[in-house]
Amino acid sequence: VQLQASGGGLVQAGGSLALSCAASGNTYSINAGGWYRQAPGKRRELVAAVNLNGNTKYADSVKGRFTISRDNAKKTVHLQMNSLKPEDTAVYYCNQGPDYGMGWEYDYWGQGTLVTVSS
Repeated sequence: VQLQASGGGLVQAGGSLALSCAASGNTYSINAGGWYRQAPGKRRELVAAVNLNGNTKYADSVKGRFTISRDNAKKTVHLQMNSLKPEDTAVYYCNQGPDYGMGWEYDYWGQGTLVTVSS
């Protein structure tokens, strides 16, 4: 399985960006996904995820600003990011896989896409 992320870039504070992640290969078992991010000098953290049942989880810092969605037929995960802040600057990683019911991290990872928010 390969994950291809797109949509990163540079935006001013208060602006919006949308990230997309498409899975290819042997994707039949994929039914959940999410986005993680890692800022310089910090640990990777969960941004948002959506599981098999459509339940979502968001980091407290992005609640009300980011929205995650999933198209299970197309094996894609989208992250709409609004009201971006400089502290949202990070490399964003797509994550998809089967939902084993054991948390919000799944088997497959994308290569990362850089989001930079200028003040």
